[in-house]
Amino acid sequence: MLVPLPVREVMQTPARTISPESPVVEAATRLRDEGIGSLVVERDGDCVGIITESDVVAVAAEEGDTRALTVEDVMSTALVTVEADADVETAVERLRTHGIKKLPVVEDGELVGIVTTTDISSYVPHIAHPSPSKEPPMERRRFTRPDTLYENDDWEFESYGTADGIDVGDHVRFSKTLSAEDVEHFAEISGDTNRLHLDDGFAEGTRFGRRIAHGTLVAGLISAALARLPGLTIYLSQELSYRGPVDIGERVTAHCEVVEQLKEDRFRLATAVDDSEGECVVEGDAVVISDPIPETG
Repeated sequence: MLVPLPVREVMQTPARTISPESPVVEAATRLRDEGIGSLVVERDGDCVGIITESDVVAVAAEEGDTRALTVEDVMSTALVTVEADADVETAVERLRTHGIKKLPVVEDGELVGIVTTTDISSYVPHIAHPSPSKEPPMERRRFTRPDTLYENDDWEFESYGTADGIDVGDHVRFSKTLSAEDVEHFAEISGDTNRLHLDDGFAEGTRFGRRIAHGTLVAGLISAALARLPGLTIYLSQELSYRGPVDIGERVTAHCEVVEQLKEDRFRLATAVDDSEGECVVEGDAVVISDPIPETG
């Protein structure tokens, strides 16, 4: 995200509600017929709990006359909510901390919607996967002569892994300064001549108040880092979340960590880019093929 994304922009509204005195079978029927995963329980306008598909399934597995149960008998009363104006990262943290998948959204004490992990995952893909470690495992070999055509005095990198290709646990980081010249060249090459990146006077009137680097240019450092893993790394996919702007002239660092082997030559990596203060500005998930380096004459 280039600016904090408020929960209100990703939540479902209105939130579906039910009274605590309602029979559980009514809740089950509504969950099925309305194609939803939860109902917020309200009494006299106050949120007092939540009942989910999992709660209903647990009731169905019980012995005895469960049809006599009410929503109040089975609902969760440890209700965790989030403010509509809170940023999505706050919602992610609450979902993780409490081990839940649904958050009622409130505004001035009133229920205005509900947000789920599914809603958020479209905007913040890193909730599904861990972030790359910024400290590579020291027991792995450090590579300083990668199979790249050339290097630049401004670039810095460290690659830790095995000698014969990549493996789970391998880590690479790559740093460079994103200069005004870089931004101008990227605009020309890509065709993205948005004045936010090129025109100081125009950029002053935007929400950022100054020119910033293209988000795709910043994310491109991930590709640069992957090129410095042992072997020939080929992209299959890259999922990204933009979490903050990068100033022109700022030094940024990409981190990539191999977190899963999918097939013999295919791997999933946690990827991120940090700004000069160490704050994450881009985060996501990549899938790559790792081929051997071809022999050249």
